[in-house]
Amino acid sequence: MGEEKKILLVHGPNLNMLGKREPAIYGAETLDDVNRQMTDAGKQRGIAITPFQSNHEGAIIDKIQACFGTFQGIIINPGAYTHTSIGIRDAILSISLPVVEIHLSNIYKREPFRHKSMIADVAVGQISGFGVYGYLLALDALTHHLNASVKN
Repeated sequence: MGEEKKILLVHGPNLNMLGKREPAIYGAETLDDVNRQMTDAGKQRGIAITPFQSNHEGAIIDKIQACFGTFQGIIINPGAYTHTSIGIRDAILSISLPVVEIHLSNIYKREPFRHKSMIADVAVGQISGFGVYGYLLALDALTHHLNASVKN
C-alpha cells in the first residue's frame, strides 16, 4: 500500500459564517460540519484532509504556496476571491498541483459578476451548486484524478 495522500481544503472569505450567513443560499451547516464531513470522508478513502479558512487573500496565497512538496492536491472554495484574485490564481499555478474549485451555490445562476472565475482555467475542474455535498463531489473528483495520474 502506498503513502497516504494529503489534500488541503481551503475555505475563503466569509465561509467561517456558514450556517449563519444567508442560509437560504448557503445552507444551515457550519464550517465545522463541512470540515468534519470532509475529514471523515477522507479517512474512508485513505486521504488526510487538512482544512484551512481565511478571510485574507495573502494568508490563502501563503497556505497554497506552502503546499508544494507536502500535499498532492487542493480543494478550494475561494469565496468572493473567485471573481477577483489573480494572486490566488498565480499561487495555484506556481505549485503545479491539481486543484478542484468548489462553490456551494451555482455561481452561474447568481449575479453576473459571479459568473467569472479567476480560478477555473487553472483548476482540473469546478463543482458549483450542490451545497455542502459539492465538497464530497470535489473530494471524489480529485481522488479520481490523483489515482488516474498515478496509472499514467
